[in-house]
Amino acid sequence: MGVDDREALLERALRAARAGAALAAERRAGGVGEVRTKTTETDVVTSADRAVEALVRAQLLDGHPEDRVLGEEEGEGDHPTDPAAPACGVRWIVDPIDGTVNYVYGIPHYAVSIAAEVAGVVVAGVVVNVGTGEEWTAVLGGGAWRNGVRLSGPAMVDDLGRALIATGFAYDALRRRHQGAVVAALLPRVRDIRRFGAAALDLCAVAEGRVDGYFEKGLALWDRAAGELVAAEAGVLVTGLRGAPSGPEMVLAAPAPVYKQLRDLLEEFDADGGP
Repeated sequence: MGVDDREALLERALRAARAGAALAAERRAGGVGEVRTKTTETDVVTSADRAVEALVRAQLLDGHPEDRVLGEEEGEGDHPTDPAAPACGVRWIVDPIDGTVNYVYGIPHYAVSIAAEVAGVVVAGVVVNVGTGEEWTAVLGGGAWRNGVRLSGPAMVDDLGRALIATGFAYDALRRRHQGAVVAALLPRVRDIRRFGAAALDLCAVAEGRVDGYFEKGLALWDRAAGELVAAEAGVLVTGLRGAPSGPEMVLAAPAPVYKQLRDLLEEFDADGGP
């Protein structure tokens, strides 16, 4: 697949993400509506999540019925396969509202995230912050962009002690306890910690230096696929721990000057361990 093909996929993703963001904003302005819980009492889903995903699916598949869509709310629809398994052709990976708790509370930090995957490789991605209108885009081998301006690279803090680090927490109470212990151990070793509540936006923040690093355990593919591509195309190292690639056990994103320092501490603190 050439760059032109990737750019075409990005344009489809961007159109769908903009439509989804507009619907999310409209639904938020009119009231969140029905709110249900999923895995725990603190893991919520709204009627807007489902409506946005349905709209994005329809947009992406319009004229391309052979494509597949893996969405947070509906899985793969008529193709109930392992969400981690690559599909033949194009598979779209969709988080209709990343940061649903922020959305429910009216905190303007939530996003529509869409990635295009071909043969198991994410080749295009877009993240739209619904609250601010900011758009981050990337194609594999083509760089990362915010609102049409190419990202020149993340901040280059070279001392972890001066680094601002973002993270996130799971909904499961036992996992949160372990994650809290990791943060407590890390906090004296960094400038400060930020918890914004939307993984896709955290990854984009690393891409342009709004934070100096990010880590989180327990992310699903839809949480991270587009944001990871944006970060990687901006020059950020995106991995797991102990030589593993990024995945459900850990996503670590940081520019080279602080990457090893942060990775070594996270391994020491067993950040990828626990429940």
